[in-house]
Amino acid sequence: MSHSQAVENGEDIRLEEEAYEGALLTVNHLAVDYPIYGGIFMRRIATVQAVRDISFKVFPNETLGIVGESGCGKTTIAKTILNLVESSKGEIYYKDVRIDNLLKKNKYVRQKVQMVFQDPDASLNPRKKIVDIIGEPLRNLRGMRDNTLIRRRVLNLMLQVSLKAEHLDRFPHEFSGGQKQRIVIARALACDPDVICLDEPTSALDVSVQAQILNLLQDLQRKFHLAFIFITHDLSVIHHIGHRIGVMYLGLFVETGTIDDIFYNTQHPYTRALLSARPAVSEAEKQKKIILEGEIPSPSNPPTGCSFHPRCQEKMLPECNKESPHEIIISETHHVWCWKYN
Repeated sequence: MSHSQAVENGEDIRLEEEAYEGALLTVNHLAVDYPIYGGIFMRRIATVQAVRDISFKVFPNETLGIVGESGCGKTTIAKTILNLVESSKGEIYYKDVRIDNLLKKNKYVRQKVQMVFQDPDASLNPRKKIVDIIGEPLRNLRGMRDNTLIRRRVLNLMLQVSLKAEHLDRFPHEFSGGQKQRIVIARALACDPDVICLDEPTSALDVSVQAQILNLLQDLQRKFHLAFIFITHDLSVIHHIGHRIGVMYLGLFVETGTIDDIFYNTQHPYTRALLSARPAVSEAEKQKKIILEGEIPSPSNPPTGCSFHPRCQEKMLPECNKESPHEIIISETHHVWCWKYN
């Protein structure tokens, strides 16, 4: 079946492809630096180390959650994967193809790795109709020119995210926040991606609408075998939708593991502090709050040794302020970077 025939029949192209069982996305030792310029001649005077040494893999039908405080480098990772930000070192692979220098040039890879941004208002062109917004990647990346086929394909995508045919010719300002996020998700699905980076897609929505979007994402993941990189501050959200979690602090992972590893076998003191900050909805979930003292160190001048040691409330070891901790394997799925396990 040809591409145009599949579109005309309202079918998804990915159904023709064989299931891929390996890692869809592999990130090896990724680092991202932002230069700081100053002085009369605007010379480089410092460097912000936004991401310092991050490695992970994402598999089909899996959601990898990346959590941490603002400024820890979560969004920078997603932007680097899409080549919106240039990496300083490291490698990024889509399947077996290195993409950290290809994404802007290779249309096929751009189709397969998509992103849903945090603010739907900022990512939708207010002067374009929804049919043109969702149809734009079909024209630019797929090379489709037949307006009838594009309109049919866009309608199929809108139905996938629970929007109606009557919404095709409306403008973004005529929709609610939840509907706008559905439009952004439909646009991300337009080119049949394998990996979608979700940058806090529910943070600007009401709680009831958040649940609808999360359930929609889970349904789409099951239907199309998608891999999600889910960036969020809300640990309750990732507990609901995630499979594995990477906890970040100051550009580094401090703990990674499955949902059960992170929530029920927490090892790193920073992860414990994050979990204690969750709102408790029952007496059983209530626990002692861990209040971290002091401010997050500047990423342009990170502390020596463990990045978390200036705020850590546990007993300090001699190595804590001298050398960065090594990766410690707690179990096959659970890894932690802390000197007390060395």
